[in-house]
Amino acid sequence: MRLKKGLIQVYTGDGKGKTTAALGQGLRSCGRGLKVYMVQFLKGSDTGELHSVEKLNPLFKIFRFEKERGFFWTLSEQEKKELKEDIDRGFAFIEGVVANNECDVLIIDELLGVLGNKLIKIDQVLKLLKTKPESMEIIITGRNAPKEIIDAADLVTEMREIKHYFKSGIPAREGIES
Repeated sequence: MRLKKGLIQVYTGDGKGKTTAALGQGLRSCGRGLKVYMVQFLKGSDTGELHSVEKLNPLFKIFRFEKERGFFWTLSEQEKKELKEDIDRGFAFIEGVVANNECDVLIIDELLGVLGNKLIKIDQVLKLLKTKPESMEIIITGRNAPKEIIDAADLVTEMREIKHYFKSGIPAREGIES
């Protein structure tokens, strides 16, 4: 099965659930026989979705190009340079996936974080979106979606934090946040 018309979706905002929503869409798509690729940026640690999606292979695959590091603002200049090289490698992979129409649904997790940290240029992303195959759905996640990305998208959902247990001292929990 192929999609007749693939659209561009964006999950943004300061609330929890952007990656989870994208994974849910990927799961739904996989259930209908669509091939799903998810490229995760700014995530190097072991997370539950890696183990779940592994069971759905070959229809659903997650790709990462970075080694485990701390948060961007804690990195040295050398570590930021290495991260930029990893991001460039990952984005080149994405460009190849789009050019070769390798999947039906392409999830680019934390692409907005990559843009916000100026690790790639917005023009590269806009060019990618303009050249996507007609039948490919692209899903982008991350905080602070720039106006240009919002304008290019067909659907934009903002996750807004109203209350979060982190603020009461409950740390990230395995199986829930990781």
